[in-house]
Amino acid sequence: MISVNNLGLSVCGKEILNDINFSIKKGEVVALIGPNGSGKSSFLKTIMGFDNYSTHSGDILLNNESILGLPINERAKKGLGIMHQNPARIRGVKLIDLLQSIHYNLDDIEWYAKELKVEHLLDREINMNLSGGEMKRTELLQLFVQENELLLLDEPDSGVDSGNLRIMGLALNSYLKRTGKSALIITHTGGILKYLDVTRFLMLKNQTIREINQNDAGFD
Repeated sequence: MISVNNLGLSVCGKEILNDINFSIKKGEVVALIGPNGSGKSSFLKTIMGFDNYSTHSGDILLNNESILGLPINERAKKGLGIMHQNPARIRGVKLIDLLQSIHYNLDDIEWYAKELKVEHLLDREINMNLSGGEMKRTELLQLFVQENELLLLDEPDSGVDSGNLRIMGLALNSYLKRTGKSALIITHTGGILKYLDVTRFLMLKNQTIREINQNDAGFD
């Protein structure tokens, strides 16, 4: 699926990550934790290909093919999708119109929307006047509809109440198990992990990543 080899990352000329090595296989659900400011969100954005996040060493392979140098849209076509911690608000564009531009089958869209309990939001402008939980659920809906091979989720449980968190967690776990997709999930609280069949835990600290035991993650 994805393999990160000896990766070094700089943001605006400042090195923030060094010698990053790990891989995710098809169907794995991996939790990434670490202190605030350790570079977790920057790491996801680097995998996705955001500007200003430049690699100064190493490589990222997706299905044995290097994706370094590819823009975001090309990485998305190859199977990567990201859920932002703070998604953009888009006035004048209805959620249903965006979803149908991605996925032609309306029945699939409505089925995913029902799973996430956002059917009533399909005709709303994207993220306009929505609660934090509603925004997170509609962002997750967009990922489901894209049918990416690897889902990159940046703190999906941040600022989400227990009710919304349960809806998201159950829907995400069902989606991953049913489709066999993979996921890399950043979390501080670990709230969403109680609903997921997590395969492995990674810790990002002191500019590098290492694998840890679930007991060392610090979540109940």
